[in-house]
Amino acid sequence: MKKIAVLFGGKSSEHDVSIVSGTSIICNLDKSKYKILPIYIDKEGKFYKYNKDINEIKILSVGDKITEIEKIDNIIDELQQVDVIFPVLHGLYGEDGTMQGLFELIGKPYVGCKVLSSSICMDKIYTKILFERAGINTAKGMYLKKNKDQYIYLDKNFNDSYLNVEELNEKVEEYLKFPVFIKPSRQGSSVGVNKAKDKVEFIKYLEEAFTYDSKVLVEETIIGREVECAVLGNNELIVSRVGEVLSAEEFYTFSSKYQNSASRTVIPANVEENVIKNIQDLAKKAYVACDCSGLSRIDFFIEKDTNRVILNEINTLPGFTQISMYPKLIENIGISYQELLDRLIDLAK
Repeated sequence: MKKIAVLFGGKSSEHDVSIVSGTSIICNLDKSKYKILPIYIDKEGKFYKYNKDINEIKILSVGDKITEIEKIDNIIDELQQVDVIFPVLHGLYGEDGTMQGLFELIGKPYVGCKVLSSSICMDKIYTKILFERAGINTAKGMYLKKNKDQYIYLDKNFNDSYLNVEELNEKVEEYLKFPVFIKPSRQGSSVGVNKAKDKVEFIKYLEEAFTYDSKVLVEETIIGREVECAVLGNNELIVSRVGEVLSAEEFYTFSSKYQNSASRTVIPANVEENVIKNIQDLAKKAYVACDCSGLSRIDFFIEKDTNRVILNEINTLPGFTQISMYPKLIENIGISYQELLDRLIDLAK
């Protein structure tokens, strides 16, 4: 019987979502196949054994707290005792290659993408650079940093320009046109993402984004449908059909994903067959370009009027909650949630 460590929680802003995903995976793993070691990581990065009886663990909701825990003094010794590590850590310090580096150092196989692909895919700016190199359409964007009271704009050749507020607003208006989306480069679940309709909102939301990350991506607004595609595998890839996101809010924010019951997903999406095939081909291409393994969910826009497919982002540890798109997309092609977990463990390396 394989011993599986399931890691959840973590230091990122997606801590609460990770608790839901982690407990969902623990509840759905086949207890006759695996001995499960649930490991909870708090918001300060401390590791704990989740000591609740494995058969009594329930799927928690966003905001629920983990109790019945015991501090782990030496996490490396603890992880050395398992056969496979299943990290369910969304966002920074879990999905960005940091934990994957630890697993590589101690020589343990783990579910999901390796260090390089995890770190690249966590960074929206650098995934955009890779996608452009691979000839995949993405939204037009600007890369910004900040030094004290000045903003730093880096062009596509990484030449930097120091701009004040007025100069930056002019640059955005000239290159992208309002409204624009402002995104912390290394956050998930739409944390810190806002849509600015004018210059006043732009600076307000830009400052908010800089509270989450030192790098910010500003993108043009794409008018169209939001769709997603799941990829499973290492070398021989399984690509799902396409699912559509129908947000209850203007765009798919954290609250609309996890707190607004009016948001829903449609699987399979009502999309023309040639567009579906294009999305599936691009999902596979993006997965290979980013050197992904195990699993990823790739998100796209279908532009209104033109039907042009535009890649938005790639998620190497997508949500595994009951409403999450990745397991639902895989289920739609005949692979149950429990079988998906089995396959991911088998793919671990």
